[in-house]
Amino acid sequence: EVQLVESGGNLVQPGGSLRLSCSASGFTFSSTPMNWVRQAPGKGLEWISTITSGGTTTYSDSVKGRFTASTDNAKKMLYLQLNSLKTEDTAMYYCAIALHRRGSTVLSAMRGQGTQVTVSA
Repeated sequence: EVQLVESGGNLVQPGGSLRLSCSASGFTFSSTPMNWVRQAPGKGLEWISTITSGGTTTYSDSVKGRFTASTDNAKKMLYLQLNSLKTEDTAMYYCAIALHRRGSTVLSAMRGQGTQVTVSA
């Protein structure tokens, strides 16, 4: 059974930083593209990052240069370092596999329960 468990979300001030974690099990982590997606209040799922099995990382324009995704294959963990946070980054953040997207719009994905990031003064 696939399990994805996110953690690390919190309330943070604009300009602040957070590190999100995702624990994965039930599939071959090292050969699976891993993704971060988010959902802001009242909006659809937005793709923000993918790490391929070869280690190549891509980001949406909305987070490029501010967020950094990484993996630890030995621990089956996915991470997202969030820097220079903005109020518009407020959302529920999910790690996801089996992702299908059109641009930054997520069409389908298997994801965990999410972790809430709130950016507010």
